[in-house]
Amino acid sequence: MNAGVRFTVIIPARLASTRLPGKPLADLGGKPMVVRVAERAAESGAARIVVATDHADIAAACAAHGIEVGMTRADHPSGTDRIAEVARALQLAPDDVVVNLQGDEPLIDPQLLAACARRISAAVPMATCAHPIDNAADVFNPNVVKVVLDKAGRALYFSRAAIPWHRDGFAADQSALPAGSGYAPLRHIGLYAYSNAFLQLYPSLEPAPLEDVEALEQLRVLWHGYPIAVHITDAAPPAGVDTPQDLARVRLHYGL
Repeated sequence: MNAGVRFTVIIPARLASTRLPGKPLADLGGKPMVVRVAERAAESGAARIVVATDHADIAAACAAHGIEVGMTRADHPSGTDRIAEVARALQLAPDDVVVNLQGDEPLIDPQLLAACARRISAAVPMATCAHPIDNAADVFNPNVVKVVLDKAGRALYFSRAAIPWHRDGFAADQSALPAGSGYAPLRHIGLYAYSNAFLQLYPSLEPAPLEDVEALEQLRVLWHGYPIAVHITDAAPPAGVDTPQDLARVRLHYGL
């Protein structure tokens, strides 16, 4: 683990959203959401914060608030591809660390970004985060992505299924977590860090069959044999913004 890591945060932001059109520009206390996200990222100790977008309106909103922007192609299949393009344009060194922060996380804990970045090393080119699950409903919810780790704190597998499966406990009762068994399932948090060398390699990796089955992009990395370190945080971070209801919840934080 690199205790003094220098890292760049790149925030992919697209204007199109099926559930919440114009999401990055949604007003949060007088500032667009993407600007609020960048401001949170700036509290992490990052050396540089850049918004990666293909839309002029997002670029203009960021520029109006002094946020650096990297313009990208419009046809990227994922946010990871988008930030890889910006990292190339920034001419980051191969061993520089890049944190991928989604543009709909205005309440993210800034220290989580730094902790994730610190997990990158010469041996581990990608990192992410997770937190303990404290109720059975989340274990069995396919919208809650679970991760299991090896003894070094690296991901063995990510799944929408209930992993690890407590054979005896769930055979007896699936309405609660098995008591006193040491069973400690983990929920994956969609925050990522990469070495820039690996970030540039990632778009060339062939999609994995497991990735298609689970609809989880990070399985491509494991399928190709690359390790992913996982930082464990005690509590769940505040949820991001995907729907109008989420936006209303976050606006309460800003007194709206």
